[in-house]
Amino acid sequence: QVQLVESGGGSVQAGGSLRLSCSVSVDMNGYSFMGWFRQAPGKEREGVAVIFISGGITYYADSVKGRFTISRDNAKNRLFLEMNRLKPEDTGMYYCAAATDFVPRTTRLRESGYQYWGQGTQVTVSS
Repeated sequence: QVQLVESGGGSVQAGGSLRLSCSVSVDMNGYSFMGWFRQAPGKEREGVAVIFISGGITYYADSVKGRFTISRDNAKNRLFLEMNRLKPEDTGMYYCAAATDFVPRTTRLRESGYQYWGQGTQVTVSS
């Protein structure tokens, strides 16, 4: 059974940094894309950053470009999200997700393209 387990969330002040990790229970080279999504209270889940597992190409939501960096360690089956210059609007539950099929460019930041999900880790940014 595939398991994605997130860690690294917490509470920080605006301007601070956090590094999220996602441990994958299977060989992540079997996935096409992996990504980080987040959901704020009362809002829909949105894509934050996605990475092409074999090639390493990355995609970001406009709201986090220049502040967040997604990376992966294929040998250790781990996905990371480095978050800098955090803002209160970055607050939410952050989820790790994985896709086994090719995800078209137009839908890479949409949750519908991803089959496997973690339970999430909470990020709270105070002003």
